Formats: sequence, structure tokens, C-alpha cells
Amino acid sequence: MLDIEAARRGLESQPFSRLLGARLTEFGDGAATLELDIRAELEQQNGYLHGGVLAYAADNALTFAAGTVLGPALLTAGFTIDYLRPAVGATLRARAVVVQAGRSRATCRCEVYTVDGDGAATLCAAAQGSARLAPARQVPSRDEPREKPFTGKENPGQAAARAGLENA
Repeated sequence: MLDIEAARRGLESQPFSRLLGARLTEFGDGAATLELDIRAELEQQNGYLHGGVLAYAADNALTFAAGTVLGPALLTAGFTIDYLRPAVGATLRARAVVVQAGRSRATCRCEVYTVDGDGAATLCAAAQGSARLAPARQVPSRDEPREKPFTGKENPGQAAARAGLENA
């Protein structure tokens, strides 16, 4: 299985996680904690942390917790989140724990807190979800083109359908 340093490298390999400044502060024994600094660019129009940021943190914490028991090649199978109160503070902290794991799937729960400058934590969301083993596939390097660039002449759904027909 993974150790925290390998898990941190996995998080660092995610461009969106780097954009948000996410960091893994706990990883192992069926649990994972993800944190990020709250900043103005991540707020919605009323000055609260955007719900999408809370959902990102819950999703990634759930999947990393599952990774402590299933290994690194995982995909989120699904999750739900309940927003309990507006998120304000200095840090967002999402802590997830595995509640059941099989050979290829793990179900986890996550609590999402904001932490103020004095270290006081406030629960702002609760989530539950599952992660499953990812199917084996060949992933191109970032330097290789993944597909033809979108030209604007057809919508992405049409392009995907065309590509699927060509490969069938």
C-alpha cells in the first residue's frame, strides 16, 4: 500500500489540486485528511468559500482514505455532500475515514471543517461516498496529444460519439 509521501506525490500530480493549493496532512490506517488555505479567489459572491471547493475537498479526501486500503489506482464511484453552514475561516480541512472496504471498492465518510486563525474548527459539510479500483489503461504522457483539439465545428458530445464510432 501507499505511504503518506507517495500519496502526497499523487496529490501533487493533480493539476487542479495544485491550483487550489491542497495538501495531504494525514494518510493511513483507513483515514486521510486534506487541507487548503481559504483565499478570496475561492469564495462565492457572498464572501463564503464556494461549495465546489468543499465538494472537491470531500471528494479527494474520500478517495485518498479509500486509497489507504485499496491502493493508488482509484476513481470516485459517487458521493453526496450536505452543506451544513457557510464556510468561512483560514483553512479548509476535510477528514475522511473508511467505513467498509472490499477487494475493489471502499465506502467512506467525510467531515469538512473550516479552521479559524486561533485553531477553532467549525463543521460546515458532511459527505459520504465510495471509490473503486480504476480499470487498467494506457495513459499518454502530458507531452503527447490526447486527442484532436476541439475546433468549434462540433460540440464535444458529437466529437466523442464520432470517436467512439471510429474506434468500434
